[in-house]
Amino acid sequence: MRAGLTVYIVRHGETDWNRDRRYQGQRDVPLNVVGRAQALRNGEALRQLLPELAAADFVSSPLGRARETMEILRSALGLAPDAYTLDDRVKELSYGSWEGQLQADLPALDPDAWAQRSKDPYRWRPAGGESYADLMVRTVDWISGVTRDTVVAAHGGVMRTLQAHVCGLDPDRVPVLDAPQDKVLVLRDGGMSWL
Repeated sequence: MRAGLTVYIVRHGETDWNRDRRYQGQRDVPLNVVGRAQALRNGEALRQLLPELAAADFVSSPLGRARETMEILRSALGLAPDAYTLDDRVKELSYGSWEGQLQADLPALDPDAWAQRSKDPYRWRPAGGESYADLMVRTVDWISGVTRDTVVAAHGGVMRTLQAHVCGLDPDRVPVLDAPQDKVLVLRDGGMSWL
């Protein structure tokens, strides 16, 4: 990411699967009422940055929950809801065979994979899915091409990997970094803050 540029990362609002702690990954799960309110809150937080922010790029994951979040926040900014681009590189990591499963059920359903994940959560890859290390490659490729201030609607894994990359954090910390749905992560010049 070039010096002097700012990237604003908005994690999609809550879904019923987030609430229930069910692995979503790349499944297309819609926002719930709480999630729509979180998206609106984030749009209102970004509104203080107008009019400069109106000239920024707006990019979203192609998954419906991120797109709906982007459209709500753009409406809150008084901008055309659908005037943004999609980029697969900011799609959530794939949880493969774990998608659709409740977190609480996995130690019994897939005990070997659960134990492996516990030993190395950054590099562990579920059957048919991706690791955080895989996701880091995708997201760093995306942010390396950013040439203007950008608002991106994405996912928890994307927020964590970009935070670690831009701030120079140990990648092994990625799985435990904050990724709230009711705040905007601001990345600028190797540092971070929250709106």
